[in-house]
Amino acid sequence: MVGKGAKGMLNGAVPSEATKRDQNLKRGNWGNQIEFVLTSVGYAVGLGNVWRFPYLCYRNGGGAFMFPYFIMLIFCGIPLFFMELSFGQFASQGCLGVWRISPMFKGVGYGMMVVSTYIGIYYNVVICIAFYYFFSSMTHVLPWAYCNNPWNTHDCAGVLDASNLTNGSRPAALPSNLSHLLNHSLQRTSPSEEYWRLYVLKLSDDIGNFGEVRLPLLGCLGVSWLVVFLCLIRGVKSSGKVVYFTATFPYVVLTILFVRGVTLEGAFDGIMYYLTPQWDKILEAKVWGDAASQIFYSLGCAWGGLITMASYNKFHNNCYRDSVIISITNCATSVYAGFVIFSILGFMANHLGVDVSRVADHGPGLAFVAYPEALTLLPISPLWSLLFFFMLILLGLGTQFCLLETLVTAIVDEVGNEWILQKKTYVTLGVAVAGFLLGIPLTSQAGIYWLLLMDNYAASFSLVVTSCIMCVAIMYIYGEHSSLRPPATRPLARPLCPAGLLTPHLSRAPELLPGHPDDAGIPTTPLLSDLLALRLSRHHLPPGSGPPPPPPESSSLRVAPGAERAPPPAPTARGSAGA
Repeated sequence: MVGKGAKGMLNGAVPSEATKRDQNLKRGNWGNQIEFVLTSVGYAVGLGNVWRFPYLCYRNGGGAFMFPYFIMLIFCGIPLFFMELSFGQFASQGCLGVWRISPMFKGVGYGMMVVSTYIGIYYNVVICIAFYYFFSSMTHVLPWAYCNNPWNTHDCAGVLDASNLTNGSRPAALPSNLSHLLNHSLQRTSPSEEYWRLYVLKLSDDIGNFGEVRLPLLGCLGVSWLVVFLCLIRGVKSSGKVVYFTATFPYVVLTILFVRGVTLEGAFDGIMYYLTPQWDKILEAKVWGDAASQIFYSLGCAWGGLITMASYNKFHNNCYRDSVIISITNCATSVYAGFVIFSILGFMANHLGVDVSRVADHGPGLAFVAYPEALTLLPISPLWSLLFFFMLILLGLGTQFCLLETLVTAIVDEVGNEWILQKKTYVTLGVAVAGFLLGIPLTSQAGIYWLLLMDNYAASFSLVVTSCIMCVAIMYIYGEHSSLRPPATRPLARPLCPAGLLTPHLSRAPELLPGHPDDAGIPTTPLLSDLLALRLSRHHLPPGSGPPPPPPESSSLRVAPGAERAPPPAPTARGSAGA
């Protein structure tokens, strides 16, 4: 018995449960558990960790923002993350198929698909712009370093031009009071901003004036969709191998940029501006709202991706452990990225002699204007630019893999026949081509307006609404089917942990959910509550306080509701069988 339990623990299974194996041969499973964890980390850690969290942090009270942020993580983020992982892992279905538990709530699954579609369309456009900047950085001098380019205006004044002025090499086109102009950001247009607006985007004057399609961006959009498709050509079997690089290398780049940033003059001022707490702001409702929205956006709750990724897990995987590890890793990455960003911005503010707030930005303004301009001040600036944009590409691809797989898995599971399972590669290709075609308008001269519109409204309050409906459906609608519980099943004591707030009412799955073969190859459909209870009881309940295990004779058989059940064997007989 000891050897069997040790074997189960080494394989990641919970004690007293069967040893894990590749249980779903039709859909497939992850090659190993590291692939799932890395994919989920890549999905959760995205561009928002770099260009959104640092800005929200300094705008909402610096270090004081960490308090509501981690409160939301503990009492909202991790429980929802755990619920979605356990839900998808139990059902082995995508964000549509899992709602066979309650078909009236299938609209929640369609809502998740709509959110993933919106985000997937514009997210790859951001990746294609990062590709464009990455290719543009392959030069001796960055094209946004100086104001002597054909697209620059008379209002352009670069920080490197100021250095040339002090060295006596002032260009004739620059005004004589350049140092005064640099200290007043309202009167100054940086070369990186003009490169972004006038050359890369050729920005139109109105959201309705689409103008022409920017062919360089269109080509990069095709490259980004091709990369995503090739990485998902064999589903999780291929993407699980790619994430070994795409999910880990951004941390290498972040560390390189962090070490370089903290050695620069003025970096400490930028970091203090990022962390200095303003405790009066935590009394504002907007700060708590920003903390909640960032948790939802960053962790990917209610996008459908968590359910999809967990559906490829082996049935006895410890998803409780995974949810805690992935959630904490994601939030720690956000805080770490803030040090990387504000160390460089502090150096730039010190160089210009202005406050850090004058150079701080968020979203595309940070990724493609403020930070690239700061990189021009570093020695061998093209190298740092290549590293930074390569990091953005990898961060974006990690999220885009899961967004595309969410849509493909939902379609394949919904149809569910052998033909579409064999032709899943063609479904992936079709969704990728559709995403490319729908992203073409975003590469026009008015595309950035539509991109920001989708970014602000596609995944904001809708995620909160979807998560609330999902919690109600799982806890109180699905959980109230007491007729589906066997007579011997007793409610487990509610664990004293945040995750227990969302998982005390889960009960037996209906007959519509697919069964999972046990070690003997006989189809079974275990309890979702049993799955969660066994995970949590290891941490919160004393041994023997949970419900007794079912007898061996009935462990692999399903009895229809209302049917007569055979009486359980006598304790002595069961004891002899156990012996």
